[in-house]
Amino acid sequence: MSASLQKGIDVLKEVIDAPVASFFASCVHCGLCAEACLFYTETDDPKYTPIHKLEPLRRVYSREYTLLGRLGKMLGLSKPVSDDELEAWSELVYDSCTMCGRCSLVCPVGNDIVYMVRKLREGMAVSGHAPQGIQEAVKRTIEIGSPMGVKWPAIQHVIKDQEAETELKIPIDQPGVDVLVLMSSMEVINYPEYLGALAKIFHKSGVTWTLSSEASEATNAGIQIGVSDLAREIVARIVNAAEKLGVKRVLSPECGHAYMAIRWEGPNLMGRPFPFEVVHVLELLDELRRAGKLKMKDQFTTPVTLHDPCQIVRRGGVLDAPEPLLRQVVSDYRPMPDGNKWNWCCGGGGGASSIQEPAAEALRFKAFQVKKRQIEASGVNTMVTFCSNCRIVMEEAVDHYEMKTQLLGLTELLAAHLED
Repeated sequence: MSASLQKGIDVLKEVIDAPVASFFASCVHCGLCAEACLFYTETDDPKYTPIHKLEPLRRVYSREYTLLGRLGKMLGLSKPVSDDELEAWSELVYDSCTMCGRCSLVCPVGNDIVYMVRKLREGMAVSGHAPQGIQEAVKRTIEIGSPMGVKWPAIQHVIKDQEAETELKIPIDQPGVDVLVLMSSMEVINYPEYLGALAKIFHKSGVTWTLSSEASEATNAGIQIGVSDLAREIVARIVNAAEKLGVKRVLSPECGHAYMAIRWEGPNLMGRPFPFEVVHVLELLDELRRAGKLKMKDQFTTPVTLHDPCQIVRRGGVLDAPEPLLRQVVSDYRPMPDGNKWNWCCGGGGGASSIQEPAAEALRFKAFQVKKRQIEASGVNTMVTFCSNCRIVMEEAVDHYEMKTQLLGLTELLAAHLED
């Protein structure tokens, strides 16, 4: 056994905690999780069944922590997980799992399959079986501060452009404000108008805010690859900056895994509670709406539907804010079938969009067919969402299938119709 494989197996032994053991012990092999996974429903290939994706972890659990498994190990009747098997499982654990959580939602015994995938990714990463694209994203995040290699001068350029566009000052490193705003590299590169939209809304509503030159990036590639030590280092940058500035809140951007990383994973990774509150941008916008501070001068009249990002809504719990905000700004909202917490994934979360191999891209387009049917069933050609990664992934798929669908960001849409 190679040193890297041994290290990976050792990590898998360590991550098998009481929840993982209870999940494996309680699984009734009903197959309901398969019908909840877009990679299974669109390929009809049983290897994409969510619980099957965990087979290497299950074998380590059985071999090391069950009576029959230990007996079989002693008698030489069970084989250890091999390097070739982990290599083969990389596609199942990374390419074809976005950790969207739909499988966990339908499990009749309450098994959190996403939690177990995270644990399996720990061993996969340590043993060298994480996809190259995600490895490179992690390396850039640790060394540069951004998974896409965006450096602070590039962000300053976006700031200047948005200041010119909005005629508003965008504050940097301001202590004692209400909100520290985080962004994702995807927003900086693909949707810089998001920052200008926040400037307009905060100016109108009286929210004091700032960006940090030391921690502007919200995306956590450590969570995506599955290495807790790296995820902790990335979270610590944000926590340190927020504590240094003495802000009341940290605002997670329109990015699913960024919100999960700082809001739900962050305190556990740091081993302590935060002295500030973490909220998603939609949660704050809905607070302003309910307080009468987010009024529209007019409404968007084109019929629209809504895509609910998995990590923000189903996994993150931001269930009630999106629809009231959308109804505030559009006059013709047509709900998508299987919406809110039951929504289908875009196919690119959990780091899957970082994997650029042709086979992985082809699989994402194949899996997108369920989202394509959702969009078509809504009967409209304009879809609003609030996750930059979802927008990028879906724009690529829309082009691939030559659909007429236009995608809009909810924060930008609100700012565009904000009362003067």
